[in-house]
Amino acid sequence: MRKPVPLVITISRQIGSGGAYVGKQLAKSLNVFYADREIISQAAKQFSVLEEDLESRDEKILSFWQSFIQSFAIAPGVYIPPQIMVPTERELFETESEIIRRIAQERSAVIIGRCGSYILREHPNRISIFLHGDITFRKSRIQKLYNISEKVAEEMIAKSDKERAHYNHTFTGKEWTDARQYNLSIDTSKIGVDQSVEVILKYLDLI
Repeated sequence: MRKPVPLVITISRQIGSGGAYVGKQLAKSLNVFYADREIISQAAKQFSVLEEDLESRDEKILSFWQSFIQSFAIAPGVYIPPQIMVPTERELFETESEIIRRIAQERSAVIIGRCGSYILREHPNRISIFLHGDITFRKSRIQKLYNISEKVAEEMIAKSDKERAHYNHTFTGKEWTDARQYNLSIDTSKIGVDQSVEVILKYLDLI
């Protein structure tokens, strides 16, 4: 008997639109693997670096000087073995892509960000989702999540949107917010994050 192809849901999202929450709730409802932090963890092991070192670069393209400083900045008194190399953005993307493909091949999963929709575009049982929301909704959620001011939340949104757009375009050649490349695009600020989970589950029942 032929083994069924795992169902993989990729979620691309604007910061503050509820991507992590929606992804976790979907994974729980469908009883499938939730892949977010696990991708960083596996990549860190492959590069023999700390997870924190990769997390600070997640879905970002560093400028030349940022890359230079990060590569050579060593805290006083800390010994860095000479064989440990800081991965380039391309190396990190390719490694995370391999991890994402392996997860999608082995089990049903909800995969958050990291160009998952593009990486798994040939996967025969993939559903790609894009979550977005208006600035007021996103600011409010971020303020509550991180206990920060409205101004700081607004700056965080602007920075994240710019970095994710640049990251996606660099590695896919596509505009990150173009709804045409996703199966389903949801404005969570209109219906809320919990209702967005329900919409996705109903969509899955229809296909």
